[in-house]
Amino acid sequence: MFPDDIQALAQTVVEAATRRGVMVATAESCTGGLVAGALTAVAGSSAALDRGFVTYSNAAKAQMIGVSPELIEACGAVSEPVARAMATGALAHSDAGVSVSITGIAGPGGGSDEKPVGLVHFGVADGSGVDHVEHRFGDLGREAVRLASVRVALTLLRNRLA
Repeated sequence: MFPDDIQALAQTVVEAATRRGVMVATAESCTGGLVAGALTAVAGSSAALDRGFVTYSNAAKAQMIGVSPELIEACGAVSEPVARAMATGALAHSDAGVSVSITGIAGPGGGSDEKPVGLVHFGVADGSGVDHVEHRFGDLGREAVRLASVRVALTLLRNRLA
């Protein structure tokens, strides 16, 4: 179902989380659950994945993982502060020890000069805090931006669990 490199990354994340006894949670917007889907494609993932939140709408971000509507209004859903809040909210609303968040503009529309198509913000959080990464993939097409985002999210989880 997923390209070989994504399957390999997901396998590595599941193995690392299982070895450490840590559960993972995802908070996904533009990827619509693809990160959780990649993880659940791995046999034995039930030992590693606690839950995935698909928070596509702003209301879902607020209701499901506690992202402040005022923060979304002030910064926009596609922003560093919201990516950070999504990652910490996924931890707070799960039994996970590490989480990853993704919020971006996959296209083909919806971009602006300030926030172009292909802009994606990521958060990764655990008990030691939350980190942020921004990628500007460019207007590669919706599927390519989403798959590139899955790769980054799985890499962030892998690195956090290492």
